[in-house]
Amino acid sequence: MSYCVNPLCPNPENPDTATYCQSCRSPLLLHRRYRLLKKVGQGSFGKTFLGVDEQHPMKLPCILKQISFSTLDPESHHTTARLFRQEVMRLGQLGQHQQIPLLLDHFQYNQNLYLVQEYIQGLTLKQELQEGLFNEEQIWQFLRELLPVLRFIHQYQIIHRDIKPENIIRRTSPPINYQKPPHLPGENRAGEKLGKVGEFVLIDFGVAKLLTGTALIRTGTVIGSPEYMAPEQTRGKALPASDLFSLGVTCIHLLTNVAPWDMFDVVNDCWRWRDFLPSGSSVSQHLGNILDKLLQNSVSQRYQTAEQVLEVLESRSSIVRQPVKNIESLALVNQKLSVLPSVQSLVGRFIPQVLTLDENELISAVGVEYGKLQYLLAVQKWREADMETWAVLCEVLGKRRKSYLFRDDIDNLPCEDLLTIDRLWVKYSQGSIDLIKE
Repeated sequence: MSYCVNPLCPNPENPDTATYCQSCRSPLLLHRRYRLLKKVGQGSFGKTFLGVDEQHPMKLPCILKQISFSTLDPESHHTTARLFRQEVMRLGQLGQHQQIPLLLDHFQYNQNLYLVQEYIQGLTLKQELQEGLFNEEQIWQFLRELLPVLRFIHQYQIIHRDIKPENIIRRTSPPINYQKPPHLPGENRAGEKLGKVGEFVLIDFGVAKLLTGTALIRTGTVIGSPEYMAPEQTRGKALPASDLFSLGVTCIHLLTNVAPWDMFDVVNDCWRWRDFLPSGSSVSQHLGNILDKLLQNSVSQRYQTAEQVLEVLESRSSIVRQPVKNIESLALVNQKLSVLPSVQSLVGRFIPQVLTLDENELISAVGVEYGKLQYLLAVQKWREADMETWAVLCEVLGKRRKSYLFRDDIDNLPCEDLLTIDRLWVKYSQGSIDLIKE
């Protein structure tokens, strides 16, 4: 099928063999080069099409964005077109990043502006979500891959404004080589765009994003998808932190497949996303804290840059393990709570002052989860919590849960894990039980 380029055409669909639209007689070859195959999207400023480059020897697929200026007077149209061309140059620079579609061409035709971009073959995260929810490890991977992209675009003073599952694609094939004819498998050529199968690609750069400051987008104009939009963005003010907010909303949607608005408590003005996690699943304290900070309504309480989030992510895998020395008193349990018979005899010890952790983070140097222990302590099931503490200590040491622990095992316990366990007991016993005596 060939799709008519005329935005006002009443019947734009035509046979593949047609040269002119059978309805309005407009030429079907746009810019004497691109044939539109089908409409794949429509927004406030125009339409998006899947097309084919008829001049390329391989007739490669591409994405064309049509931007309509029909409501502007001639002078405003001229100014907007000029500013648009300036902004397009920045978009061209962004496209050199392997996780951003390449800008192939831009031109003006019949009072409309067009962007031609790289076609990314793959599934959007919205489509992937239909196959099943994301787990925590997938969210870690997603953040590690997408945050560098946001850092990159923000360095160019560009804010995406519409981050959501529909605008993120996972590649299912290597990038198409639009610049050169095909070559032998395995042959590398200088200047080709790198990319790999399975990586996330951030799409929908252009149109509204590039028109900021033009006659079409004035201060106060709202751009984006309301469910994923930061509060300040709904008032027409977008910042780099606005993209981070949308990234956080995307993450909790991937974990729950629940509409974002349904997870927001308007009475208490906070997100309740944990309440919508599927039965039997959980999210670690570390990831939960990151998502909570991404989702802060107040910009000042949110991460300000992608780099800040990446630094927190790195702390998950790069915590320095400090050597444990100076085992001291083992009689550490308050006598009012005669619990912890198995644990109290092992874990009282000195923790080097060089190690400091955020009081809200449940950090493990070896990836142990402490959610169950936290729950048992929170509901004051002390003996069950004692048994769980024994079990997680075994897990930290690489033993089978609830194996026998020897005194010599103490030397092999990472400070991070012991400090996390101690902090949980101190917090939920209101200081009555402290496994670590300094």
